[in-house]
Amino acid sequence: MKKIYFLSTCDKCRDIIKRLGGLHDFVKQDIKTERITEEQLDQMKKLAGSYEALFSKRALKYKVMNLKEKNLKEEELRQLILEEYTFLLRPVIVIGKKIFIGGDKQVISDVSKLI
Repeated sequence: MKKIYFLSTCDKCRDIIKRLGGLHDFVKQDIKTERITEEQLDQMKKLAGSYEALFSKRALKYKVMNLKEKNLKEEELRQLILEEYTFLLRPVIVIGKKIFIGGDKQVISDVSKLI
């Protein structure tokens, strides 16, 4: 399976999709309009190794909710991502049993080699 979890209103996500040739053969899930299910998030965690790897500390609500001051456990991170889509570090690209999280240059390079 080839899938990308992204936010259609995110300039970075749109740019990454464009740089990767549009990802036309990927299932695209806009996490704002089609919320992540528990099963999807648990599968991402299984591939990533932790919910922390999937969690965005750049989300606006991270600061607003003063989460930096808290020592969040894995289950709390899971619940936050399920409740608020902006806590998912984007984009998340799944190709078979490999997962790529975020949009740094190395991630884009690694994905481009597989597509």
